[in-house]
Amino acid sequence: MKPYKFILSGGGTGGHIYPAIAIANELKARHPQACFLFVGAQDRMEMQKVPKAGYEIEGLWIAGIQRNLSRKNLMFPFKLLHSLAKAKKIIKTFNPDVVIGTGGYASAPLLRVASLSKIPCLIQEQNSYAGIANKWLAKKAHTICVAYKGMEQYFPKEKLVFTGNPVRNDISEIASKKEEGQNFFQLKKDKKTLLVLGGSLGAKTINELVAKSLDFFIKNELQVLWQTGSFYFETYKKHNENSNIQVHDFIYKMDLAYAAADFVISRAGALSVSELCMVGKPVIFIPSPNVAEDHQKKNALAIVQENAAILLEEKNIETQFEKVFFELIQAEEKQKLLSQNIKKLATPNATKAIADEVEKLLQKK
Repeated sequence: MKPYKFILSGGGTGGHIYPAIAIANELKARHPQACFLFVGAQDRMEMQKVPKAGYEIEGLWIAGIQRNLSRKNLMFPFKLLHSLAKAKKIIKTFNPDVVIGTGGYASAPLLRVASLSKIPCLIQEQNSYAGIANKWLAKKAHTICVAYKGMEQYFPKEKLVFTGNPVRNDISEIASKKEEGQNFFQLKKDKKTLLVLGGSLGAKTINELVAKSLDFFIKNELQVLWQTGSFYFETYKKHNENSNIQVHDFIYKMDLAYAAADFVISRAGALSVSELCMVGKPVIFIPSPNVAEDHQKKNALAIVQENAAILLEEKNIETQFEKVFFELIQAEEKQKLLSQNIKKLATPNATKAIADEVEKLLQKK
């Protein structure tokens, strides 16, 4: 029997890339002889991250439609046609058994071509609000794996499988790593630690907020582990001179950062939310308002409605942040309640559940 062949497509942000890599790793563990190919968008971060994870990737000349009036939109039809043509060539040459899409610009043309070629397709929708591309692809997809309840408002109910979002394996057992995390980051063990995350690309507003609030954090006996994103690192690295502040462009040992943290401030991208459910620490979500369909706010609301996190919108942080955060660090019972409730929402077996759905498509084929 020939080895199975899988194409995975997802990118643009870590929230699309890392789930695809996690799914590939699980399928590779089950089928060591299988062949894998990733398809991403040219000039996006997947073109570096995927090869680092040990997989081949091909890039499509594709980008999203700008929501504001932009000359870039004039190129969109040409990029889409070019990407559809290249996707058709990739599908014909590689001849996959199953195609898996985790979102991002490249997944739309690739899965569209695959479905028209009668190749089984699985969509993994990470957000609580379905993206335009996945809604467009849903009619032709065989299986749609989702991370939130109530997604039948966007997709055919008979195709839905609730799996949760794949997260990195090393964060599943962080409870035993607190001291290791404190030692790795050389944190003071007599102080509480605030971990600040702005997503894989960084977040301008969160970085500005943290910079303005450093005296407030220090006054309240906190130390700060701060991931700025590479774009903003040069602006804020000077704060490393303060022994209570650590500024990183990117934190590679996220399991140890999560383990060391007592509080987390984070964007509400799908991957971040899913990881923080596993981590089980008190979280303040500050969703990005600059994403399609305001899906980060919807992701955060799905957690907040379970009394499992705090939501603070960007438009309110100037007036409300210090009050909200001070109340949190003073209320130990609330911290415990938020931790317990968010932990209940974790889906630790998501990657295996998605791989099981892929297996079902292989059997049908």
